[in-house]
Amino acid sequence: MDELDSGIIRLLQTDARLSNRELARQLGVAPSTCLERVRALTRRGVIRGYHADIAPAALNRSVQAMIMVQVRPLSREVIDTFQRSSAELPEVLSVFVLAGGDDFLLHVAVQDLDHLHAFLLDRLSKRREISGFRTSVIFQQVHDNAPARLPDP
Repeated sequence: MDELDSGIIRLLQTDARLSNRELARQLGVAPSTCLERVRALTRRGVIRGYHADIAPAALNRSVQAMIMVQVRPLSREVIDTFQRSSAELPEVLSVFVLAGGDDFLLHVAVQDLDHLHAFLLDRLSKRREISGFRTSVIFQQVHDNAPARLPDP
């Protein structure tokens, strides 16, 4: 990545809705150059997509929690199956596969504490491969989930 690629990334992290023309203007390059660079960054997997950042509370999911999960037996099949199935649950925002004492970290958002309790009892505790889990309720999120911004040149 050169300085132009870094500039594109920095601007898109700030506002992914910038038009190609505006992006090119802010970077001081031709729109065709900018478009080709964005396409190249996308082909290389640097830019993985664009999304709307929606507040969970606006969707009546104001309670968030982190759930540390241990699965047994530790095998690729068990890990892959749990990863895939947990990511499909509507309550799950993110799934992280970990090394260390816990095998997974699930970031969930639910309507209220009763729904969190039901999720833990009805969705997790009934799964045979789960040997244990611990839950931490999130009171505040100080930093959003966007990647760290690149430093200004």
